[in-house]
Amino acid sequence: MSIVNFFKAGGIVAWPLLVFSLASVALIAERLLFWFRVNRRQRRVVRDALKMYQQNPRNAINYLQQNADLPIAKIFLEALELDRPNPEEFRIALESAAQAELPTLKRFNSVFDTIVGISPLLGLLGTILGLMTAFSSLKIGDVGGSRTTGVTGGISEALVSTVMGLVVAIFTLFFANMFRSFYQRQLALIQEYGGQLELLYRRQYEQGRDVYAASR
Repeated sequence: MSIVNFFKAGGIVAWPLLVFSLASVALIAERLLFWFRVNRRQRRVVRDALKMYQQNPRNAINYLQQNADLPIAKIFLEALELDRPNPEEFRIALESAAQAELPTLKRFNSVFDTIVGISPLLGLLGTILGLMTAFSSLKIGDVGGSRTTGVTGGISEALVSTVMGLVVAIFTLFFANMFRSFYQRQLALIQEYGGQLELLYRRQYEQGRDVYAASR
């Protein structure tokens, strides 16, 4: 069966399912590119930035600005670019910046959930419509007669629409769960490296205060 005939056999619900499948593929491709870029570069960038910060904070800021397309780099910059904050202000800036990045990390999650939830229901709707077509075409005593085509067409619509709904839902659910795992790992990394940066800043802040007190 060709693709065109397959969609024709799916009946009216085949077209919204086709739209959902195309939207799912496009959004999954965008998220795959996003997470590939983040997972490939982020650990190295953050570790290098933390090492630089211990030696020269200005170099660390410049390095993070060069990698500002990474979520955690944006978070660090929000705090590091403040004008001499105390440790509490520094911590609040880190937390606020992390909260601001959450929508970027969770982007399209609600769309994926909608597709996963609606696609099987559309498949079920197609099943019911196909069975209705089959039964309406069925006439006792007319087996092998003129209405056989309507019966087989209705059964075909019922089966194809069910398969399409399940395929779209399963395909989308697989990647949606994978992106959720990336999101959870990202939160853990933000907390880990954010805590390390906060400790380094607190240490430098205390050292600065001690030097200032000793010079008086």
